Amino acid sequence: MKIPCYICNTETELEVGFEVVNFACPNCHSVYEADQNGKFLKKSQYKTTGQNYPLQIGDVGFLKGSNYKVTGILRKNVHPDYTWTEFILQNEAKEFLYLSLSSGHWMMLTQMEEIFEVQKHPLILEHNNEDYNIFEFSDAKIISAEGFFDFELSEKFIHLVEYIKPPYLISVERVKGIETAFYGEYVKKEVIKKAFKKTTIPYQFGVNMIQPFRYNVRNTGLIFCFFALFIFTADWLLYKDQTEQKVFSDIIRFTEFDNKAITSASFVLNGASAPLTVEVSSSVDNSWANVNIALINEDTSDEIYANKDIEYYSGYTDGEYWNEGSKQEKFNICGVKGGKYHLVITPMKAPEDLANNEMQISATWNQPSSRNAWFVTIFMIVVFAVIYFFKYSFEKSRWSDSSYSPYSE
Repeated sequence: MKIPCYICNTETELEVGFEVVNFACPNCHSVYEADQNGKFLKKSQYKTTGQNYPLQIGDVGFLKGSNYKVTGILRKNVHPDYTWTEFILQNEAKEFLYLSLSSGHWMMLTQMEEIFEVQKHPLILEHNNEDYNIFEFSDAKIISAEGFFDFELSEKFIHLVEYIKPPYLISVERVKGIETAFYGEYVKKEVIKKAFKKTTIPYQFGVNMIQPFRYNVRNTGLIFCFFALFIFTADWLLYKDQTEQKVFSDIIRFTEFDNKAITSASFVLNGASAPLTVEVSSSVDNSWANVNIALINEDTSDEIYANKDIEYYSGYTDGEYWNEGSKQEKFNICGVKGGKYHLVITPMKAPEDLANNEMQISATWNQPSSRNAWFVTIFMIVVFAVIYFFKYSFEKSRWSDSSYSPYSE
């Protein structure tokens, strides 16, 4: 079909699969109406011009399994300044598809046969046994148009009632008492870019009314709970047959081993990896002591070293008593595997400390501990809390333009 515009002398040609009722010139936005003889006569002209749309009349894109051609473009406005663009597309099977673009976000809609009672704006709309929440109702007006249309471009307000269940939407339009429902879903910009390869996709900003959140909070929580249960179950299975094993316990006198190594008897550890807990105490008083421990694996000759200071100081300053440090310390050698081991212990003390004569040392393998399991679980709880916070902020932004926001105070 070829239609000339007598205002700007522009001729627009496009093959369409429907009877054209109205035509809007893409150049000057003059609106033409077909008379009984099929001749197009000027009806009106939109004042809004110069729009730079990402899709143009005649563009073809592959969507929903077939090629769709852009046959019409509408620009709509809701008072005072909310505007969006609607692209009308048709494929060779004469099926219509509608793309809605707002703030860089895309929605794909198709006309529904179902009829809804929304004149009183019910809060919930049921479709396929699922509830859709009312987002907003408003009166929109077409402020610009381009292309070919199988309906009359209304100069009056179009009453809209929108219900959402992200990423899905039901939009009901009423024009001159006739209601039409559309079912929509959110479409990622990558889908549009792939369908229309030469198209420059506009930048996205804000949160769209049916834009899905990046993460499914419910599923994420279930996955984290499953992993926590798995971790604690695995921890219990690994250690249920293991018993606490004291591998060394002795009092070492500084008169014999001050800065000299003492070698323990060999011991065998049976079971999964577990920490070796070392407890050290000494009667330090305004002084210090130190112990150096080497854990020697007799099967592999691997050596693990640990060193610990014991310090305790006290006194009076300006008549007030103070103290710092401790006379006993406790530390772990982590991840000690099963095998045959012995310890090499080297104690020492401050040379000027004549009152301190000994050091008590004990080493215990596989003291019951679920610390690592708790660390992972707490980490997952923190991650889930962060995701939940961002989800809350995301939803609050989504509903910020709605009169039915569940987040309004």
